[in-house]
Amino acid sequence: MIRAVLICLVLGTVSCKPTDRKSRVHQEELLSQVQHNDDQNFEYDHEAFLGQDEAQTFDHLSPEESRRRLSIIVDKIDSNKDGFISEEELKLWIKNVQKRHIIENVEHQWNDFDLNRDGRISWEEYKNVTYGSLLDGPQDVTEYNYSHMMARDERRFKVADRDRDLIADKEEFTAFLHPEDHEHMKDVVVQETLEDIDKNGDGFIDIREYIGDMFTAEDGVEEPEWVAIERKQFSELRDRNKDGKMDKEETLDWILPSDYDHAVAEAKHLLFESDVNKDGKLTKMEILDKYDLFVGSQVTNYGEALLRHDEF
Repeated sequence: MIRAVLICLVLGTVSCKPTDRKSRVHQEELLSQVQHNDDQNFEYDHEAFLGQDEAQTFDHLSPEESRRRLSIIVDKIDSNKDGFISEEELKLWIKNVQKRHIIENVEHQWNDFDLNRDGRISWEEYKNVTYGSLLDGPQDVTEYNYSHMMARDERRFKVADRDRDLIADKEEFTAFLHPEDHEHMKDVVVQETLEDIDKNGDGFIDIREYIGDMFTAEDGVEEPEWVAIERKQFSELRDRNKDGKMDKEETLDWILPSDYDHAVAEAKHLLFESDVNKDGKLTKMEILDKYDLFVGSQVTNYGEALLRHDEF
């Protein structure tokens, strides 16, 4: 588990689930690992609305139980208790789901690294747990250069460590694990991205490097359509000054876009799909009628273990 965490951190990502199409774009905490494609299923919406772990629980509930639990959730989302769910209330709910996942992730890892149980994690503790004996073996026979990875981790740890004592409290450790939501971490995220993609070391990302990070061409295999779209986006959107490459500022706008809020976009999407009378807000019945969009249900035989949540 620790090695998996290590690799995720060094690559500068929130998650290491493999995908055919690599993305460097950070979305604060990811709403979902899956592509948003409602033509096939609502999995993205389920994970964005419930959180990834809770979405898996709902997958095993009957439609009746899914609606019952969704009804309880709707009451929680309706913060002003007016009987309607607004776009703003949906957005705040989705953002809170994101934050809860981050908190749970940090808490899950905390005890692995806080070896002396003093409520803080030093760089030495993190280094010893994460790397341990990995540095003892020859570095040229492994897939990863652990010395290089440790140096990158140490640099990120120091940036997250606001008081520069090489000891992280919960807030600093959260910034280390999830840098995408912390202003003071943006420069190091950009630096890590450039180190990964800038193969010629000129401090920029050209079109060849940009595409090469997401797609590797194979002999006899036709280039996917999305690659052509990415080439066009690079020329028209990423490379704003039209010099044929992305500098640090353009790279920041790519991986940490400031003009797009995924929680807002998902709230608008859920509202559009469920607002039958188009009054700009949702009743509980409108949401329950579209329970498959919000929470879904894949099987009908669920067990007692899935009824463990006190709030339900």
